[in-house]
Amino acid sequence: MNLVANPNVPSLTPEMLWDIETYREQGLYFYLEEVQEILPHGRVRVAGHGEMIMLGSYSYLGLIGHPKINQAAIEAVQRYGSGTHGVRLLAGSLTIHRELEEKIAQFKQTEAAITFSSGYVTNLSTISSLLRKGDTVICDKLNHASIVDGCLLAQAKFVRFNHNDMSHLERRLREVDGGGRRLVIVDSVFSMDGDIIDLPEVVRLCRKYGAYLMVDEAHSIGVLGKTGHGIEEHFGLPADAVDIKMGTLSKTVPSAGGYVAGSRKLIDFLKHEARAFIFSAAIPPASAGAARAAFEVIEEEPERIANLQRNYHYLAGKLRAAGFNLMKSETAILPVLCGSLENAALLASHAQKNGIFVQAIVAPVVPAGLARLRACVSANHRLEDLDYCADVLISGAQEIGGILGL
Repeated sequence: MNLVANPNVPSLTPEMLWDIETYREQGLYFYLEEVQEILPHGRVRVAGHGEMIMLGSYSYLGLIGHPKINQAAIEAVQRYGSGTHGVRLLAGSLTIHRELEEKIAQFKQTEAAITFSSGYVTNLSTISSLLRKGDTVICDKLNHASIVDGCLLAQAKFVRFNHNDMSHLERRLREVDGGGRRLVIVDSVFSMDGDIIDLPEVVRLCRKYGAYLMVDEAHSIGVLGKTGHGIEEHFGLPADAVDIKMGTLSKTVPSAGGYVAGSRKLIDFLKHEARAFIFSAAIPPASAGAARAAFEVIEEEPERIANLQRNYHYLAGKLRAAGFNLMKSETAILPVLCGSLENAALLASHAQKNGIFVQAIVAPVVPAGLARLRACVSANHRLEDLDYCADVLISGAQEIGGILGL
């Protein structure tokens, strides 16, 4: 047998969009860092760095490590074991799955809910299973990649409207030809900019033009609304304003998975048509138990939502006063605009050397010239730690130059 490689065969891996080798050579690669332990007050222990203030976590309410949630995960494993017996349609459905889905439906005020193994596949599978040839899906240009991929996988016509531009959305709705269904999909909170979709106007336009509406609440559950119930509560909209309510179980809810909440007819359809539900193993018992308990904690401890809002306004106020451009952020996500890739990498390096875990977000994830640090505030942060974070970022920006006043 000849095991000599054929030199004419092209590389298994195509050219990467990220020049990671250059980043590594320059000491500016800050990705795949290992968190070794969670510590109190929004701090973590990181391999190679020691104790750091975590300013990059999706745990907006600081629920990772919550005793009730941890205990729920332990009890689920003790009752069901570490895994399931297959896919949900066959042997993989557990009582804890039903209890979690009932809790989600109650939390989002819908008839029913369905859970998937991740937020990404929730969008991918839901969108691609619902849409058919002749339908049209209309998306905000800054929607999450999972939404975009779901639209590309679907057979429907795929069009976009300019970010949060309601006049452009209306134009797109008017341009739809034929008798197919229309589905508008938006993020509630945009993960790279921290701004909020103009949902009341989106709802009005969908009703006017006979379009269905899907909202991805990955970054708004536990963040928006006085009691953390999400974007409808934030805007005072009725529970039936959104047809398809999608969310994740891996951000404010410190577990794994994703969900869709809606009518019983919608959920029954997805349970029998969504390929990620049919052909993927069910959420592990520990994850389901933790997620269910997390929704309970959000309702039982409303002070966490108030603390998060206080911390956001405190840090955002200090950074904006110093001259940072935080774009149109209104939520726990603070895009600290740096402009160039180099400036973002240097500011991230400065922050990490001073004990702050925050990372640079650069092209192709965001447009070239709009590189930034994405800082995420938590309800667990202490004001003195936020003071320290602000001081470090300000001193770093002053030293680097070209960041303040963008």
